[in-house]
Amino acid sequence: DLPWTGLFTGMLIGSIWYWCADQVIVQRTLSAKNLSHAKGGVLLAGCLKFLPLFLLVLPGMAARVLYRNEVGCSDGDVCEQICGSRSGCTDIAFVLLVLDLIPSGLKGLLMAVMMAAIMSSLTSVFNSASTIFTIDIWKRFRKSSTDREMLIVGRSFVVLLLGVSIAWIPILTSFKESQLFVYLQSVSNFLCPPITAIFVIGLLWERINEKGAFWGLIAGFVIGIIRFALTFAFKAPECGSGIPDDRPAFVIATVDKFHYLHFGAFSFLLTCVVATAVSIVTAPIPKEKLWRLTFWTRYSTEPREPFENEDDKADKMRQRSKKSRDDTITCNALNYICCLPREGESGAEIEEGRAESAETEAINAAQFLHEGKIVKRLTNICAVLVMCMAAFVYGFFA
Repeated sequence: DLPWTGLFTGMLIGSIWYWCADQVIVQRTLSAKNLSHAKGGVLLAGCLKFLPLFLLVLPGMAARVLYRNEVGCSDGDVCEQICGSRSGCTDIAFVLLVLDLIPSGLKGLLMAVMMAAIMSSLTSVFNSASTIFTIDIWKRFRKSSTDREMLIVGRSFVVLLLGVSIAWIPILTSFKESQLFVYLQSVSNFLCPPITAIFVIGLLWERINEKGAFWGLIAGFVIGIIRFALTFAFKAPECGSGIPDDRPAFVIATVDKFHYLHFGAFSFLLTCVVATAVSIVTAPIPKEKLWRLTFWTRYSTEPREPFENEDDKADKMRQRSKKSRDDTITCNALNYICCLPREGESGAEIEEGRAESAETEAINAAQFLHEGKIVKRLTNICAVLVMCMAAFVYGFFA
């Protein structure tokens, strides 16, 4: 099911997106004290990624042997009776192991641990999604929105995401592969390669501009959504059912014969081509605005000129902090639902920090990237060891 070429195409691209551009990882990395702490945290997380091999994969293989008729069911009617899904019952392997093999005293503890892990993961995803929606989308339509308004919008968006997640369960259970891991990997390779492409190009090439990045993302997302729709709109007949496959030929060629890992590489390349072409035929971004924004200028101490939307950012923030709201019934209701204090109850005042000159800010930003020699070498050695361990695991178990 997983071609070896996918290790160097879709899986590599998806890994770059997850570790470098995923909002969940980025938020945690930005909270680090310095660059060395950030690298150390990522390396620790990378080491922890080896644990699922022993905590999930090997127990899953054991469950496949112990529960041949349940986990390994092949008839759609039998699978539907066991787990309610005609695609397969592989996702109940862990549940069966816990219920049948673990002593009664540890079942509750293990389920509590699993629920805590699920809640932690969901809160991270919902927090990141609400941040992206509030900062990158809502503020474009409501440029004068206050902090209180953005907080209410973000929490309301989380409620909306919960509803969408619950409504998506029937589609997930009808996924033909019946494996949650395959579903996650396929959807990631449908939608995430364009983000990886723009991230890599923007990091390495100064010539790319906003129009190139925008149209590159649009092109990548359009073909990703098309592949996503074709995968779920045209359902293939069950394996071994004897029912002829009446799907259109282009759907079979696009979905079945074009592996999702290879599709991720295609989406990545298409986004790169579109972003490069549009950037070349449009005006470039002045070099004075790109200091420390690319890999080649990260140590520059030149003052960086702000973009147009950054010039009055501080003034707008001060205006929003001083803007007052009318004490209406609607505002009071929203404050009560979202657990917000009423206007003036908190007593907190925003203190304006001392503004630094552009030269001082540039020097401080460049110095932030410098690391001690011992710590830098230690983190680099650990990174090489983690990559070697990953290559060994892939090669040995594949």
